[in-house]
Amino acid sequence: MESGSAIFAGAVFALFGSALLTWTVVRVRHREPVADGVSPVASAALAALASVAALAAGAWCFTRL
Repeated sequence: MESGSAIFAGAVFALFGSALLTWTVVRVRHREPVADGVSPVASAALAALASVAALAAGAWCFTRL
């Protein structure tokens, strides 16, 4: 992978993953719904899983430099 593309993709994945994880944690701590019309536990778990996956993808991109 070209280093410029890997840096850009890694940064995007890392920023998205960290922002989603932060938003999810704040919503759960304030006992507010993460998604409307969905089970609170299921939506928080799915959002946390997606954020961890994005962080892992960002880390993988950074290892490809």
